[in-house]
Amino acid sequence: MKNQIQLIGNMGTNPEITNFDSGAKKVRFTLATNEFFTTKEGKKEQRTSWHNLYAWGSTANYIAKMGKKGTQVAITGKLVTQKYLSKEGATKAFTAIEVQRAIAL
Repeated sequence: MKNQIQLIGNMGTNPEITNFDSGAKKVRFTLATNEFFTTKEGKKEQRTSWHNLYAWGSTANYIAKMGKKGTQVAITGKLVTQKYLSKEGATKAFTAIEVQRAIAL
């Protein structure tokens, strides 16, 4: 089995770039994907899903240069669940997508 996801959607935010002292670069952004379907009543509907994404290194550099809010992009990556402590001290978790490849369309 392989943890792999492919999405095509529009960037919902401009890339947020973080440069680390080590020289590493990380970019974060959101991606909106749309699903179109017909209800039982025959009405056409659209459902938008929002995804949190991030990338490292040369992929981050590419996204930072080509991407801005609204850009249509195809990505390949993997699902990553991250845990953190809330201000109240509770353990919380969220799932994001670590982008391994991206192409502006």
